[in-house]
This record gives sequence, structure tokens and C-alpha cells, in this order.
Amino acid sequence: MAEQEKLTHAQRASLLLLAVGQDRAASVLRHMGPKEVQLIGSNMAQLGPISSGMVDEVLEEFIIEIKNETGLGLDSDEYIRNMLTNALGADKAGSIIDRILLGANSKGIEQLKWMDTRSIADLIRLEHPQIISIILSLLDADQAADVLTLLPQNMRSDILMRIATLEGVQPAALRELDDIMEKQLTGSDGVKSSQIGGIDAAANILNFIESGISDPMMQDINEANADLGQRIQDKMFVFGDLINVDDRGIQTLLREVSTDQLLLALRGVETGLRDKVFANMSRRAAEMLRDDLEAAPPARLSEVEAAQKDILAIAKRLSDAGEIALGGGGGGDEFV
Repeated sequence: MAEQEKLTHAQRASLLLLAVGQDRAASVLRHMGPKEVQLIGSNMAQLGPISSGMVDEVLEEFIIEIKNETGLGLDSDEYIRNMLTNALGADKAGSIIDRILLGANSKGIEQLKWMDTRSIADLIRLEHPQIISIILSLLDADQAADVLTLLPQNMRSDILMRIATLEGVQPAALRELDDIMEKQLTGSDGVKSSQIGGIDAAANILNFIESGISDPMMQDINEANADLGQRIQDKMFVFGDLINVDDRGIQTLLREVSTDQLLLALRGVETGLRDKVFANMSRRAAEMLRDDLEAAPPARLSEVEAAQKDILAIAKRLSDAGEIALGGGGGGDEFV
């Protein structure tokens, strides 16, 4: 592995955890979700030779960031509550706080995130569609998408419509649902709050479903409720929408994407998006990618879509971290 500046954020985090020792690393990993643990673990395995200079630079960067961390040493939930309440007032801050801290103390529902999607689908397929829609709204969008595709075809559109029209659930109801999951999975406390589901959640889930499955679902929704279907469509962010990301954002994204992923994802996309990608690479890298694209054999559409969705997932993660700005297909400011 080369110099520290060429490492991705995930690789730097992995290197840091390797440097602090097994016990401290384990303590940190306990506070991470399943995706983060898997990402860190895979990057640890792929780091290769580690020089003392790499370790020194990563540790120095970490120390600088920690010194700039405003909430260091404070209870994070309490800090967030006080900050937002002071900024927005109690009424406006209430629902936002609930959304931010949703599920923070939930163990019954939270355990689903560590299960494989087939097991989740088998566990919930006999539940009422409204219960299923709430559970899927509490999962990450890509995991919810995988679960949805494993449910019976005649249920999918109805569940997605329920997710899109879900405006909120009473805390007591969420706590009861968590208790049910707890009994089946062995969990603990209840959840905190109520704001889940909605148009954004439905569109985000659809973003992670291949077109062969998502298109019939959207057709069903449009036939049942054309206005709802259009609102979901407007919120979806597709691979082609990356052309609206600024050059700095594209450069940040490209640092996180492998050449193989990019080579596959750029098959058949519009010339404008390809040119934007080339323009944000070094001349040598762009020339090599052009040559590889011209020489590459045909690829299955499902493989191309999978690569595009992987890159969109990376873009979503970077957007959530505030490192790039994404716009929805309908011209909004959010990535869905």
C-alpha cells in the first residue's frame, strides 16, 4: 500500500484500528453497525504492508480531528438534544431529534440489521403488510430493498405504497414492535421515536432494486395512485443523475470507487456523464479507462446495474457524511 494520502477514508479508519491494538479496536467496533464492521474488516484484510510512516500520518490526522470535535467528552444524545433545541426551539427540534435518535436504544429491531436478508424475509413474510412496511422503513435502504425482492411478488407494490404513505408511528407502537422482535430474536429496550417511512424512504429503497423488479412495482403504484407514483419517481436518484454532482464531488467519489466497478458501471451511460468522469481523472487514467471501455466485451445488464447501484451506495454514504452534495432526480436537495 502506498502513501497515506492515497488511502480511502475506510482504509485510514482500518489502519487506525490496527494501530490501537485488538482490545481497543474491539471496543470501537462494538459501537458500529453491521455494514461498518464489514467494511472495516474487509479493508483491514486488504491493507497489505503497513509502514511506520503510514501509521504516524493516520494517527496525526486522527488527533487533529479529535481536537476539533466540539462534542468530545459529552453524552452524544444529550448534546444533540440541547444543540437542536437551542437552535430551533423545542417544538421544531422535537421531531428532528426523534428522527436522528430513532432506534438508538432498540435491540429487537436493531438485530435485524445483522441478519441476512433471506432470514429477515422469512421472519416477516407472514406479518401484516403495515408491520412489514414499518420494519423495512427501519432498515437501511439497500437491505430493505433486498428483503422486499424476496417477499412474494403480489405483496411488493402494496408494501412500498405503505412505506411511501407512512407519516409516523407512535412511540408506544414502535416499542411494542420492538418487544415482538425482541421475543423472536432476544433483544432488550424499546425504541425512542416515531418519524419513519415516507416518499424518501420508498424512493431510496427503489434505488437499490434492479429495474426488472422495480419497474413493475412502479407500474402497479402508478395505476393505483398516479400522484404518489410521480412523487416517488421525482425523489429517486439514479446513476445518470451523477452528472449534476460538481467536479469536486465527482473527484471525491472516484477516490472511493474501484476501476473495475467504474468500468462496468459506465457501460451504456450517456456521453455527457462519461466525459464528466474522464474530466475529473488524471489524463493517463482517463485514457486507460477509455481504452478499457472500448476493448471490454459485452456485459450483462444486471451486472452493470449492480455496479451502478454499488457506486450510488458509496455516493449516498459520502453525501450522508457531508463530503459531497447530491440532488434528487426531481431537482430537490436530498439524495434519496
